[in-house]
Amino acid sequence: MYNPRVGDKVSDLDTPSMIVDLDLMEANIKKLMDKLLPTGINIRPHLKTTKSAILAKKLAAAGAKGGCVAKLSEAEVIAEAGFDDLLITCEIIGPVKVKRLVALYQKHRKIRIVIDSAVGATAINDALAASGIEEPISVLVDLDVGLHRTGVAPGEPALALAQHIGGLKHLKIIGVQGYEGHLQHLHDRADREQQCLASMKTLTATADALRHAGFDIQVVTTGGTGTAEFCVTVPGVTEVQPGSFIFMDTDYRNAVGRFYSNSLTIRSTVVSRQGPRAVTIDSGLKTLTTDSGLAECKDARYAYGVLGDEQGSLVWEEGTPDLDVGDVVEMIPSHIDPTINLHDFYYAYRNGVIEEIWPVDSRGKVQ
Repeated sequence: MYNPRVGDKVSDLDTPSMIVDLDLMEANIKKLMDKLLPTGINIRPHLKTTKSAILAKKLAAAGAKGGCVAKLSEAEVIAEAGFDDLLITCEIIGPVKVKRLVALYQKHRKIRIVIDSAVGATAINDALAASGIEEPISVLVDLDVGLHRTGVAPGEPALALAQHIGGLKHLKIIGVQGYEGHLQHLHDRADREQQCLASMKTLTATADALRHAGFDIQVVTTGGTGTAEFCVTVPGVTEVQPGSFIFMDTDYRNAVGRFYSNSLTIRSTVVSRQGPRAVTIDSGLKTLTTDSGLAECKDARYAYGVLGDEQGSLVWEEGTPDLDVGDVVEMIPSHIDPTINLHDFYYAYRNGVIEEIWPVDSRGKVQ
């Protein structure tokens, strides 16, 4: 049975394999921490990127304060793997999810959740009351700051929701969340900054309004890899949630530049020659996602195309060295989060040797 081990050479891995250059990844972590920690703002990395408790612990060791996950199922798996200081950043709606949340909270009291509706708040409160758990769960009011995906509207709707939550015994408001996801990939830096600061004004003004109404707002959490550097300059913001910086992808690189390196690639093999300057590789839609455009070959002279579930193509201009059957290339994902979700393991290497192997703990956890 195929069983790669620590100490093996990267060149001995079968393909497609998800590989991580440890020197580049560690440099990315250091760059972010060096840039953001001196501001005094907490860094709560979003683990929907890495889906790994091991990497959550590495980030915490570098200075992060807890982590975020998108879905309840991610929280279940990451907490079970030994990292439970987690904020679940998506709303928990429906009796099955609420029941699972109560079970998770019974074992892991550091879990935090977001709420954007009275319906969701009441259901969670009632389930916690029925469970006999006395300690209220920590809640952040999820605020729409322009993405129009989730979140209550600022102003009176946010205050009304907070007052509803405040009347529920088993929920405790500790803060507000506002994610400006629509701004993360804007290519114009000045435009991205200007729109981000406008979103932050909405977020911090709402936090102030809730404080004025008597709520103890301790946490104001926001930001991603494309905006965190702007968010930390705003008085009132207490926490940012960057995630993709650790590995990067072509979409973020094209938007924010090369401050962070593409530390994760997909090792792939040429399996067929299809013309004088065209080959097929063993990385298709089941290996590399296309929602943010096509992946890129690490050697930019070779252009990638999709040939279906299992294969992709590489073509090149005349004068570029030919690729042939059996050659190995590295592909840079266009969107890192869903690409990682396609793989079981990271093979982390240094100087061509596998140093660590990490399971993708919450792969496929979309519930």
